[in-house]
Amino acid sequence: MNYLISLAIGLGVGLLYGALDFRSPAPPAIALVGLLGMLAGEQLWPLGQQLVAGWLS
Repeated sequence: MNYLISLAIGLGVGLLYGALDFRSPAPPAIALVGLLGMLAGEQLWPLGQQLVAGWLS
């Protein structure tokens, strides 16, 4: 379900950009690197929480 929601939001933003004749603010390669960073941060957050909890206990 999360994939469908993400796809729907992405399509909605893409349609909005197209309707306004607005180019994406970042070239595709830079946008993909940004997405990679978001994914890495999403995975590192729980790891960081575990490390801090280990240090505090």
